Amino acid sequence: MTARVLAVLVGYLLGSVSFAMLAARRSGTDLRTLGSGNPGASNAGRVLGLRVGVAVAVLDVLKGLLPAVGFGLVEHEAGLLAGVAGVLGHVTTPWLRGHGGKGVATAAGAILGSHPLWAPVALLVWLVVLFATRWIAMASVLAAVTAPVTAVVVGAPGVDVAWGAVIAAVIVVRHRSNFARWWRTRQAAGASGR
Repeated sequence: MTARVLAVLVGYLLGSVSFAMLAARRSGTDLRTLGSGNPGASNAGRVLGLRVGVAVAVLDVLKGLLPAVGFGLVEHEAGLLAGVAGVLGHVTTPWLRGHGGKGVATAAGAILGSHPLWAPVALLVWLVVLFATRWIAMASVLAAVTAPVTAVVVGAPGVDVAWGAVIAAVIVVRHRSNFARWWRTRQAAGASGR
């Protein structure tokens, strides 16, 4: 078995572990029926408390970080594949019938593990947008988009640009319901103001 195939398998399986749902199960709750209904760190923090949310976020970051670093030591491309597979495992976990979290923390770990110098850029964008808008979804999407943009700006190889684009695309797609809700709310507010 090649390093790349193993990287995908290990990354996906590790990414598929839903620490948010495990934490919720310990407290006798189901995150899919509470808060935003999302089995991720943000909703875990909302429903189970800040301490649990932070713990879940850290574990989700590690799901992307550790495979990316470990397989990256063997081969750069294997590390990239492990990180992406971790994100995909998180958002399509078979243990929840394909309904995983948004993938933001795991993507952050993958970026940190494969391109540690890109991570501060993404974090800065996330903080600035969150401070300006108070909207985690917008901050997360724009932070993810920094991956391919940073890759292009620094003249990274095509495989790294494509990798960043895949990471960003997954995060954007996973947040489409957030933006759809925002648009419906805006439309309703506009209609009521007429």
